[in-house]
Amino acid sequence: MIVAGLLLAGGRSTRFGTDKSVFPLADGLMMDRPLRALRAVCAMTAVSARPDGGAAAHAADLGLTCLHDRPGDPEGPLAGLRAGMDWAQTQGAAWLATAPCDGPTIDAARIRGLVAAVAAGAPAAVARSSFGLEPLLAVWPVDEGLRRVAAALDAGAHPPVRRLLDDLGARAVDGYDGVNVNSRADLADNLSG
Repeated sequence: MIVAGLLLAGGRSTRFGTDKSVFPLADGLMMDRPLRALRAVCAMTAVSARPDGGAAAHAADLGLTCLHDRPGDPEGPLAGLRAGMDWAQTQGAAWLATAPCDGPTIDAARIRGLVAAVAAGAPAAVARSSFGLEPLLAVWPVDEGLRRVAAALDAGAHPPVRRLLDDLGARAVDGYDGVNVNSRADLADNLSG
């Protein structure tokens, strides 16, 4: 079972005020923690990022493949997922584990838990926290996921990621704390101490 990893770092970070993916934290950049988690579990890992952004530059510094959205795809995480699934398919991966760049508490155990769910027969897996489903922290079947994501985007739609995971019958995997950094206040509220 080959699992590829994709760090989703293509957002504009408007609420944060600067490129949050490369915001310095105590042990590196914000994107480094979830990226390390993916790299610890997956056979290969890429970064979905804007061509001119800090995440793309950091991925290049690390020698990682950097993927960009297809021209004409609507903005949003599905465009990054499509690029990631296209890439994973060319790598011969059956599964794509995804993580958001702004989830600084994501660790390898979370990724392993999601992979274990699909290894046990789940058609897909998604993290669940006390806040609900965390759709960007998930494991997708590459072929079927790509078919569904591409059909939506080619029709000009950008349905919620959660809906596509529901349609795939994704199994929810509990235990994630749900920390997501959208603003500087989120850093103070969730990462102090």
